[in-house]
Amino acid sequence: MPDLTKQALRKKVISVLRRQGYNVCGDNFSLKNNSRENRRDVHLLAKAERMSENEKFIAKNIPVIKQYLIDGKKIKIDKIQPQIIEVEEGTLHEIIFKWWNLVWWSLPYERAYGRQMRFVIWDKYHNAPIGLIGLQSPILNWSVRDKKLGIPQDQRDYWVNQSMSAQRLGALPPYNYILGGKLVASLMTTDLVRKKFKEKYEGKVTILKKRKLPARLLFLTTTGAYGKSSVYNKIKIGNEAVTRFIGYTQGSGSFHIPNDLFEDFINYLGKRNYDVKRGYGSGPSTKMRLINQAMGLLDIPNGSEHGIHRAVYLFPMVKNLENVIQKSEDPVWIHRTVKSVSDYWKEHWAKPRAEKRKEYLDFFADKFMVETLEELKKYKSKVKSK
Repeated sequence: MPDLTKQALRKKVISVLRRQGYNVCGDNFSLKNNSRENRRDVHLLAKAERMSENEKFIAKNIPVIKQYLIDGKKIKIDKIQPQIIEVEEGTLHEIIFKWWNLVWWSLPYERAYGRQMRFVIWDKYHNAPIGLIGLQSPILNWSVRDKKLGIPQDQRDYWVNQSMSAQRLGALPPYNYILGGKLVASLMTTDLVRKKFKEKYEGKVTILKKRKLPARLLFLTTTGAYGKSSVYNKIKIGNEAVTRFIGYTQGSGSFHIPNDLFEDFINYLGKRNYDVKRGYGSGPSTKMRLINQAMGLLDIPNGSEHGIHRAVYLFPMVKNLENVIQKSEDPVWIHRTVKSVSDYWKEHWAKPRAEKRKEYLDFFADKFMVETLEELKKYKSKVKSK
């Protein structure tokens, strides 16, 4: 890979940022418009890149996906029978998870780091996927979470490693039209998911400190991509809250730096004797550090600060979470079954929404697949033109 000069690399960075909707003035860059629509548009280049990279996989598996995609008018809400299926390598569910993860969300797919658990929420009656849950190791240093829960700095890794972050969480069509996102988010807090976590990580040794931690899933976190989320707000099972909004992120990340530009950064830093080691055990924090170092050399400090502040949601798995962390109390577990959550969702969310709004009846699998192929062509063209 040729070594770009400082001037050439800076010029490329500025061009990429401007194409995504940023103003660049001197050593600062900021969003031209902070509306929700513009914040969504800012992610288009990153999503186009991920879609283009996986073009063959997406196109090849359209027949597979279509086989398990139903028209909205075929849904019988009373008959919906959700199951939580853990995704295993080399299975049909892995294909389904990866395909929808790439295609459906406007927030671009990012490779998961550290501990990972993937689930497909499956409708046994209609033989179709309802939604996805993609869990990974959380960010270690996250002030909005640590302050809210009172996590001591010297014990941060102990408590954070007893949680997971939902990198991908939501419903697929046509279930999204009947508030399937609330079902998927609620099912993430069931006893079954907690049991799967314990089975997978019981007795495992941590990478950095080489120690065994309790295989307890005390809480989960996720973020609303473009601010507060109507899906996560005020989810309850009876009188018990499933989610808690706890604040906003500081607006840092790496999505605004395309993969090819990031590789230019690695090359630029490496030839200047910076530590560019990546691999198992390095995660989002490492990538942001490298972005900041490279852009700092290009006279654009704080390069990982993209300016989009995401809403942060907490999903407690215990009733006394703060006291477990701050006072060493034994966890008082919240017990939820797949059936109890599903029954509540159907009666309190799915049926009322279906009666009030009929958009789900206008979802057609064939039409969606045609539109997906058209989008894939547009994304490919967008990547080529960058």
